[in-house]
Amino acid sequence: MSATTETLPTLSTLGLQEAPAAAQVQAPAIAASWLKQFASNINEGNVDGIVAQFIPDSFWRDALALTWDFRTFHGQSEIRTFATERLSQVKVTDVSLQSGPHLDAIYQTPFPDIAWIQAFFTFSTEIGLASGVLRLVPLPSGEWKAHTIFTKLEGIKGHPEQIGALRNQLPDHGLWIEKRRRELEFEDGDPTVIVIGGGQSGLDIGARLKALGLSTLILEKNPRVGDQWRNRYEALCLHDPVWYDHMPYLPFPSTWPVYCPAQKLADWLESYAHALELNVWTSAPVSSAKYDESKQLWTVTLSRAGKTRTLTAKHVVFALGIGGGDWKIPPIPNQEDFKGKIVHSMKHTTAKGWEGKKALVVGACTSGHDIAHDFYNHGVDVTMFQRSSTYIMSTKNGFKVLFEGTYEESGPPTEIADRIIGSFPNRLTKLMHQRATKYIAQLDDQILQDLKKVGFRTNFGEDDSGFLFLALKRAGGYYLDVGASRLIADKKIKLKNDTQIKKFTKTGVEFENGSTLDADIVVFATGLGDSRYAIRQIVEPEVGAKLKPIWGIDGEGEVQSTWRGSGVDRLWVMMGNLAMCRDWSKAVALRTCPRLRLRRILRS
Repeated sequence: MSATTETLPTLSTLGLQEAPAAAQVQAPAIAASWLKQFASNINEGNVDGIVAQFIPDSFWRDALALTWDFRTFHGQSEIRTFATERLSQVKVTDVSLQSGPHLDAIYQTPFPDIAWIQAFFTFSTEIGLASGVLRLVPLPSGEWKAHTIFTKLEGIKGHPEQIGALRNQLPDHGLWIEKRRRELEFEDGDPTVIVIGGGQSGLDIGARLKALGLSTLILEKNPRVGDQWRNRYEALCLHDPVWYDHMPYLPFPSTWPVYCPAQKLADWLESYAHALELNVWTSAPVSSAKYDESKQLWTVTLSRAGKTRTLTAKHVVFALGIGGGDWKIPPIPNQEDFKGKIVHSMKHTTAKGWEGKKALVVGACTSGHDIAHDFYNHGVDVTMFQRSSTYIMSTKNGFKVLFEGTYEESGPPTEIADRIIGSFPNRLTKLMHQRATKYIAQLDDQILQDLKKVGFRTNFGEDDSGFLFLALKRAGGYYLDVGASRLIADKKIKLKNDTQIKKFTKTGVEFENGSTLDADIVVFATGLGDSRYAIRQIVEPEVGAKLKPIWGIDGEGEVQSTWRGSGVDRLWVMMGNLAMCRDWSKAVALRTCPRLRLRRILRS
């Protein structure tokens, strides 16, 4: 991790009194000149020259293209070390400025005191095709230097995606049905990759692998694809907008609602698997996965149609979701005395049948709010117990601020939006979001003040950066408001947060301050456990012990293990929301491409 503290490239920090006039900034020419010098310095091995093209407080984020990992280098010293160690190894060539709709180099002022040129470019390495995003900031001397650069592997040479012009061009007269059956049953050989879990993360990686021509089998323990969403509480609805949630190769139709109900998404996932001809075995729980290091081969044992099956694969991808089924109900005493129902939010299904009764929802995260909202809609006397403060952001105001110019109705293609968002290192995004969070709070001021009046405790996220780092570190601690906050502010959903739960009673719970609350059902929306838990139930103990922490943030600001190296050879972890899975599933797929020379180059 960098020893220096990152800051935003404000005009005053750069020594400028005001931003350059837009009419005087020839963004394409400036970007082209910078890239030409950059390419020349790389070609000559001039690391000093490369470093001199960056301001001291700068970032270089790489997604596989140059490091075969997700890495962020901060400051000229780290960039110098990185450039010295890697650029000569990967042999960067063909650096070229991109142009066209949504790709032209442009001059931007995201805040009144920040100005930069954003430019897109492409390049090649010895083994791959890559893209880049560059941001140049002005200096008092009239020069423009890099504040951020993002390099991303887009493809492996010799392993193009079979899409567009490379799709199957031949007619198929009467052969498809049998061919598809044999492929789905793996009658002609075991798969190259086995994916365990058939939710959005499993389907995304399955789709990416199929497009690369890699034989892949997805194993899903539930009876139907999409059951992970279909079997959740009925009131569950995505809180992310549709433009953010598209899946690879097959975006949602233009008629799709902005916020998709869980059951509708479940059916979409099932149709997605069929349309893309993904090889999915449902009702196929996996009992074990054993790795033979000498053969570099996994042996996976599963149950299907009442029979035990054993398959081998070169890679195993675990796509079991955040928490991996390790759901936590706090060990509150006397649970056995309670005459009502105790359930975790992951197992709760509906408020139907509880009309006229009393419910206690423990936890004020997104699922806690959703479930309390559903109880209220069904005539249940519901109380939310808030254990700690919560970040609240309305979807109406928040996403307009955070996704402007990327994931919106008039935004760029999803692939370009992904490049833009990915080009901001998480540590820099945190600084940007501190400003955005403050502005969103001004827009949400009325509901925040009304919540405060009834005693609901709010915060502004880690270091006042909103929900992003809460999601990346904890996968919780926030609520993207779609209506429950107003019900709490209006006391239609009751609130309890002046003490902690001491124990269960026969009719409800008793709190540490002596107060009591009766309930017929208690729903714990209390978060998830260690995502390694479910994997360790399948792999051998010595393999499970090697797993690195999954999710959370490392010292460089990158997500731990997920989409990266798990700590176990040829074992990959896929998880995250729909947008993350869409974007980074490609990185996992590329890492399974069978190129021994590729691995020797990138691991050297």
